[in-house]
Amino acid sequence: MSAVKKKKSGRKARSRAQAGEKDLVLGLGATGLSVARFLKHVGRDAVFLDSREEPPGLQELDELWPEAERELGGADLPENVARVIVSPGIADNDALVEAARDAGLEVISDVELFAREAKAPFIGVTGSNGKSTVTTLLYHMCRAAGHSALAGGNLGEPALDLLAEEDPDFYVLELSSFQLQRTKSLPAKVAVLLNITPDHLDWHASEEEYREAKYSIFRDAESAVINREDSEAAERTRHIDRVISFGLDAPEEGHYGIRREDDEVFLARGDDVLLAVSELALFGLHNQANALAALAAGELLELDPQAMLQVLCEFPGLPHRMQFVRRVSAVNYVNDSKATNVAAAVASIRSVDGMLVLIAGGEGKGGDFSALAEPLEKRLRAAVLIGRDAEAIESALDTIMPTYFARDMEDAVQQAAAFAESDDTVLLAPACASFDQFENYAARGEAFCRAVEALRP
Repeated sequence: MSAVKKKKSGRKARSRAQAGEKDLVLGLGATGLSVARFLKHVGRDAVFLDSREEPPGLQELDELWPEAERELGGADLPENVARVIVSPGIADNDALVEAARDAGLEVISDVELFAREAKAPFIGVTGSNGKSTVTTLLYHMCRAAGHSALAGGNLGEPALDLLAEEDPDFYVLELSSFQLQRTKSLPAKVAVLLNITPDHLDWHASEEEYREAKYSIFRDAESAVINREDSEAAERTRHIDRVISFGLDAPEEGHYGIRREDDEVFLARGDDVLLAVSELALFGLHNQANALAALAAGELLELDPQAMLQVLCEFPGLPHRMQFVRRVSAVNYVNDSKATNVAAAVASIRSVDGMLVLIAGGEGKGGDFSALAEPLEKRLRAAVLIGRDAEAIESALDTIMPTYFARDMEDAVQQAAAFAESDDTVLLAPACASFDQFENYAARGEAFCRAVEALRP
């Protein structure tokens, strides 16, 4: 989003001199509308600005706040603005964001507003991968343990919309690096950091900035859950009294991990085995880690352990996240469209037993595809590539197995079906964002599912 010459919608705006100080809401869409609902409820004046002439959510804004001032198609920084509330998709190097900071204005996220207003304790969950699954697990664990809970943030309902409901016992928030970057105070009852791998380098100025945004979840937290593989996370939580770690190794007392007994693999807390991995409804090694992280956070919330374990036995996972679609002609088809970066795709690949045909590609966001080669070595039947960065993925895999290009998802699935052999898995793990070809990762996953359903045995 960039500052260009001022344009107005057809609606006549009120005089800024009469309006006085107000909030500038930068970017419409789901987050911008949630901010509008919140500001109208608390009686704050606002001006809404979007670089698009007809942004998503414009009709809803008209119905909600018909008299609200708005600037569409780009504008300069308005006068009499007290603070700027920025939607997550707008990068920090946007001209208006930089102008606001140069003017000494407060630039914040919707999550900052939530943290200032929320009356009930909240759990914040972030990480490059797995945060939606862990957020949803914790929501169900809270409810199974007899507590009221509301979940949202980067997943589902925007955080501010949750404040319109009756106060729950707990809020569970999925938090992106974009939201954390612009959140100054985040007094989470439990802060969970699952993992950090390079991502969103098209938004953040550097990998270091991305990592700092993730680690900021610990700054004001009461307690924390950390991944034992991340030594920096341990350093960043030294000021927190209660810290529980998780990992896929054997855990020390009071921490969570994996133990093996009599050729069986178990989730464990210290020396105590809790649940056989074979009883998990979730699939894959990375989901074992997600389950352990959720158990650690649940302990910090003092949730009933048996209720949490029951959820792990019943919750099958979220759509487009290692979702088993269908078995056709002795070949399994798995949809992990949510694998929008290289690390997520690597986790998906490692979670599959046997040979596979990989469907990958899209908008790479500056990621390094070379990391895909090692887990695919001697396991890749073929790679079928789609989207803008298909050639970059081909370059990373050209010494592994043959790669092929597809026009669209239907063509990719048909090619993959032709290459697959008995008991292979056709895995959609794009390692890329979807916006070069699809509205979002869900639309991409649905296209994959439709194409698989259309296959004939």
